[in-house]
Amino acid sequence: MKYLKYKGYLGTIEFDLENNTLFGKLEYIRDLVTYEAKTIAELENEFKISIDLYLQDCKELNKNPDVPYKGVFNVRVNPELHRKIAELALEEDVTVNAFVNQALENEVSKHHVGS
Repeated sequence: MKYLKYKGYLGTIEFDLENNTLFGKLEYIRDLVTYEAKTIAELENEFKISIDLYLQDCKELNKNPDVPYKGVFNVRVNPELHRKIAELALEEDVTVNAFVNQALENEVSKHHVGS
């Protein structure tokens, strides 16, 4: 496992050899949420506690917690690829977004990435 996963959040697993400590932070959100421990089992537990505390703090502050994935991101492609995508989408009578979404789903399914 290269990362920790809990309630839709992903967290890093890093180490500090000097202090003999494991640590990490939540990825893909703007807020800073960190955790640390001495063992992997403790790190996994601290990771979950940190997320639960983050969500609790957000609720108490009447703030929407950051979510890692909103379903929107920008991708820069060269103009020729953009033209080809637009033409193929038109031929298939779908939007460019729908075409790209299907292409991404097809590529991801080849790699068997879990949910």
